[in-house]
Amino acid sequence: MDRPIRVLVAKPGLDGHDRGAKVIARALRDAGMEVIYTGLRQTPEQIVQAAIQEDVDVVAMSILSGAHNHLFPKVVNLLREEGVDDVLVIGGGVIPDEDMPGLKEAGIEEIFTPGTSTKEVVEFIKNNLKR
Repeated sequence: MDRPIRVLVAKPGLDGHDRGAKVIARALRDAGMEVIYTGLRQTPEQIVQAAIQEDVDVVAMSILSGAHNHLFPKVVNLLREEGVDDVLVIGGGVIPDEDMPGLKEAGIEEIFTPGTSTKEVVEFIKNNLKR
């Protein structure tokens, strides 16, 4: 690999809190990855366009609002519609265990909940990168 892993960290929906996303972003940077943080209140369309424009390897979404079952799959579907099939899509936040199988079926490769170590997220990305 001749360039660092590029990760888009995004906050879809109406969440007003991004501390967890910022903690993850810093951990990924500390691990040598290049991180693009989109900020709060991003639409799925904005996330997908940023992922394409930034030519990222990973889209990492964080959500607390409870809209994960709608917003996470929408991002995956929009990526597919744009012909982007080589990006690892992961999610995190306050997501009930019973919602995880459906999210994985929808194309979210892994879900990280509060208490997950940042090292675990870094290792997952390194071990599951699609490029």
